[in-house]
Amino acid sequence: MKKNLTLTIILFTTLTTFAQKTDTVVVELAKTSRMVFTIRDKSDLEQLRQYDFQAMFDDILNRLEKNDSVVVVVNPSEKTDAVATDVTPSDFNVYHNDEDDDDDNDNDDDYLRHKHRHRTRQAFNVDLGLNSYLQDGKFPDEEGQPYATRPWGSWYLGLNSVQRTSVTNNFYVEWALGVSWNIFRFQNDNTIVVKDDEGVSFEEDFRDVSFIKSKLGVTYLNVSAVPMFSFGEDRGGRRWRTYNSGFRLGIGPYAGYRIGSWARQVYKDEDGDRQRERNRDNFYLNNFRYGLRMQIGVRSADFFINYDMNELFATGKGPKLNAFSFGVTF
Repeated sequence: MKKNLTLTIILFTTLTTFAQKTDTVVVELAKTSRMVFTIRDKSDLEQLRQYDFQAMFDDILNRLEKNDSVVVVVNPSEKTDAVATDVTPSDFNVYHNDEDDDDDNDNDDDYLRHKHRHRTRQAFNVDLGLNSYLQDGKFPDEEGQPYATRPWGSWYLGLNSVQRTSVTNNFYVEWALGVSWNIFRFQNDNTIVVKDDEGVSFEEDFRDVSFIKSKLGVTYLNVSAVPMFSFGEDRGGRRWRTYNSGFRLGIGPYAGYRIGSWARQVYKDEDGDRQRERNRDNFYLNNFRYGLRMQIGVRSADFFINYDMNELFATGKGPKLNAFSFGVTF
């Protein structure tokens, strides 16, 4: 009788505390044992008061005496029953309590993702890296071309909204919609982009000024779909706010539509004043681009490589260049 009264007091204290303060309550039951009570919807409290917690605890304790791993599954349609069912260690998540409630929510989310592997989740990712392009499989600076780019200063920035759809334990697809900025900084700071009826050319600017840098920039609206395979224990990496120790690899198509382009020069005039000249034009750049994207992940680090299968400029209107970019995703 005393045991039942003590258990009832503990449970109702837990429910009352939960209703007043947080969505996760930890009750110390013994020297090394505790009960974690977590709920998402406070409207469940009235229904929970009708369960036979004593019967549930007796069943759990009996199984623990036999060294069985158990997880409690309560059937909402049966107001007074609680059933403890066996699970394998791989299906059972052990949670710990931290002072920060957000950590408890993250642990709970990990459990839900583990039990519902086929759900789709959303994340916002940033790609940050470098740009360049190839001409007939070679870098233009090998041939001394005026449109050769600097390795440092040719930036790639991508902002993406990503949907991750899990198919199996080790296979998922990342669908992304986003915008990217491809900045190509020329090797020679006095290179100027010239457009006429024949096409676009890259010429040397002979003005008597001190050139600082010259760039060509293109902005794209992009979509992509990358199937991903994970090896080992992988739950998506830092981008999905989970922990993992696995290696993941994927490659898939992407396509983009040009929504802006410009050429810019920065220099100091004869008086030493810094000047900027910006020319917005299409420069015969292809409006559409398409290519392949590779993603590689190790633990919480993610890397990407994009390669355009079609040329940067329209056919016959500029040099035959295939752009590519690479960097980190976070």
